[in-house]
Amino acid sequence: MSVIVLFLCAAALLMIPGDRPRLAILRRPPRRRTVFARRRMSMSVMGSAAAVVLIGSVVGIHELVATVIMFGTVWTLRRKAARRRRHRTERESLIGGLETVIGELRVGAHPALACVAAAADCTGTVATAFVRASGRARLGGNAYAGLQVTDSPVSAELDTLARAWRVADEHGLALVGLLAAARGDIVARRRFRDRTEASLAGARATGTVLACLPAVGVALGQAMGASPLSVLFGGGLGGILLVVGAGLACAGLLWTNAITEKVCR
Repeated sequence: MSVIVLFLCAAALLMIPGDRPRLAILRRPPRRRTVFARRRMSMSVMGSAAAVVLIGSVVGIHELVATVIMFGTVWTLRRKAARRRRHRTERESLIGGLETVIGELRVGAHPALACVAAAADCTGTVATAFVRASGRARLGGNAYAGLQVTDSPVSAELDTLARAWRVADEHGLALVGLLAAARGDIVARRRFRDRTEASLAGARATGTVLACLPAVGVALGQAMGASPLSVLFGGGLGGILLVVGAGLACAGLLWTNAITEKVCR
């Protein structure tokens, strides 16, 4: 009962508003996307806590630990997949924005106006970076400093673009040529990453199948009348084996994902 009370108190603390809204007039208002993301994260945490409480009140400690391990693994893999999709989307937006900037500069447009046109064609943090670069260029500052966004999925690509812009400003080189070279580098890296991910699709599928084989073996044993589920969910040594098996299977999935991501970098 005390465990249920602790989880309910933790969920209640997540819903208490902090002191940040009280000082909103003294600070820059947060972006709507950040507020929605925090609300979605709070709801996810509350749902996970409710699921843990429900499972803990119905089943034993071994089943609860195994469930937490599996849910944590699924959540981690889904988060990494969402990060990869976001990086792919932002990268394509950056490539399209670079094409716009290069085209505008070739017809004689000012870099500030070229960045504004690129921001209109882009989305996400890439559009924000081009808007910041345009504002700095209009005020006579360094436009490349506005392209450096640390919390962007394509921060490495934006840093490459900013370095090329900085070299053009400091040494008087042609900006169009350097931006075209930076775009070619980003496109080449995209092609290499896509080919590598396609070649590793079989390895990822093999790792997933191998991780699911123990569950298939348990299902076959149950169908044959060996009753492995009664042993695994019966507590004692069977509960320990359940936790160890779930941990090893999830560790295999995470290790396979880590290896493939390291190769794709």
